[in-house]
Amino acid sequence: MAKKPIPPTRKGAATTVTTDSTRRPDGQSASNELTNRQGHPITNNQNIRTVGNRGPATLENYDFIEKLSHFDRERVPERVVHARGAGAHGIFEAYGTVGGEPASTYTRAKLFQEKGKQTPLFVRFSTVVHGTHSPETLRDPRGFAVKFYTEDGNWDLVGNNLKIFFIRDAIKFPDMIHAFKPDPVTNVQDAERFFDFCAGSPETFHMVTLVYSPWGIPANYRMMQGSGVNTYRWVNQAGEAVLVKYHWEPKQGIKNLTVKEANEIQATNFNHATQDLYQAIERGDYPEWELLVQLMPDGEHPELDFDPLDDTKLWPNDRFPWLPVGKMTLNRNPADYFTEVEQAAFGVGVLVDGLDFSDDKMLQGRTFSYSDTQRHRVGANYLQLPVNAPQKHVATNQRGGMMQLRVDLAPGQNPHVNYEPSLLGGLVEAEQPGKEHTPYVQGNLVRQSIDRNDNTKQAGETFRGFEPWEKDELLANLIGDLSRCDARIRDRMIALAEAADDEYGRRLREGLAQAGGGGSSQTNLGNRDGAQAPNDAARKGHDAEPY
Repeated sequence: MAKKPIPPTRKGAATTVTTDSTRRPDGQSASNELTNRQGHPITNNQNIRTVGNRGPATLENYDFIEKLSHFDRERVPERVVHARGAGAHGIFEAYGTVGGEPASTYTRAKLFQEKGKQTPLFVRFSTVVHGTHSPETLRDPRGFAVKFYTEDGNWDLVGNNLKIFFIRDAIKFPDMIHAFKPDPVTNVQDAERFFDFCAGSPETFHMVTLVYSPWGIPANYRMMQGSGVNTYRWVNQAGEAVLVKYHWEPKQGIKNLTVKEANEIQATNFNHATQDLYQAIERGDYPEWELLVQLMPDGEHPELDFDPLDDTKLWPNDRFPWLPVGKMTLNRNPADYFTEVEQAAFGVGVLVDGLDFSDDKMLQGRTFSYSDTQRHRVGANYLQLPVNAPQKHVATNQRGGMMQLRVDLAPGQNPHVNYEPSLLGGLVEAEQPGKEHTPYVQGNLVRQSIDRNDNTKQAGETFRGFEPWEKDELLANLIGDLSRCDARIRDRMIALAEAADDEYGRRLREGLAQAGGGGSSQTNLGNRDGAQAPNDAARKGHDAEPY
């Protein structure tokens, strides 16, 4: 790919890491002299203050105590999911059209309207289940979250690399993550726990088919797809709405790994995907993705054999074609990982005018959960951090909270008025930019699953679409883990495979019969040899004498 010029730094860009050229308040240039956070020069950074050179130490070691106490607090709480991640800055360039029609036909969102219009953005890629320093070769969905800094404020498009999800109702999400995370007693991921949940939740079977295939281990972040996963609405100037799904397609191509290939990479480098993204951008090989959408008239669509709000289902692209709307280019690495990547906070409910929610039950639940976890993890004022702040003026009546950086006052606002309405110079409501979409809602309040919930048809279609080597890898991975699971779990998973596709079910049944049972299931998902690792380490370890 041709090397492209690095764009100039934007005014108001997210990075705030200072350099030696920073000007001090007195107007003089700052030097590279080491100081503490109070600005006091540090004249000895090698030794604490002690009684004699052997100690003991004294309590009034202020610089030492400040240094260590900040070090003790360097990490914010790890994300419950999506803890391991990498990020980059870039731009989104709109095509101005959706397919062959003006974007305004379907949405009044300003970032899509003009051909060539550029919107700055920040992307965070991640694994989902595993911790902050886990290998990037593990079998797991990958997070794909994009923060657009639009002229109307931020839009967060938060999704995964795979286009569907395990469950269709948000109330099951904590149970799902608990089952996929390490055992609370042994602290080891356990395939039997994973399949115990999946066997009792048959809507997971389509996602299991994808995750246990090579699609469960993308080669890196640059060569994987992205998806909004959930169903949203677009709203035009007249207040008319359509249902929409988002898809990111990498211009670099798509590459996935087998277990053997992933293990070989992990043996030499467990940060390979983060390193790959950083180095590609540093050398000017800027990764690109095209954003495409699928559109459907708003409604229940009883003519379909699936519900368009069911996030365990794909919309067939022969009926709902992928329509290109723009292109994303990542062209700048973070200046500081913690400041820009670790503190980056995304929310599924962060939409701008012209974009709207659908009734998707997973989307409704995620809309609460994502922003709530950021307030817990980063703090009540996380949206004042540069990487999260919109690149437009903000005026709110919110005050206080831990680490408030500033007060969100409008020009000329009466600072004594932090409420609305007011006749004394407070904030006023903004004008509605277009006709509001007002869908009609009617029905009894119930606790029921959606009624078009065939859990295996699309899994069978996905299986039949795999190449022979992908089928072989999928079945080998499933057999390896299921062979160590309880017979009741194996039988339930075989039944789902047989309902999905005759070949799928037959090969899984025959493979499990040949593999037999037994052995520990406590290993990373799909890692057929991992259960032997503890014994291998003890057997292969070299004897040593104590010293």
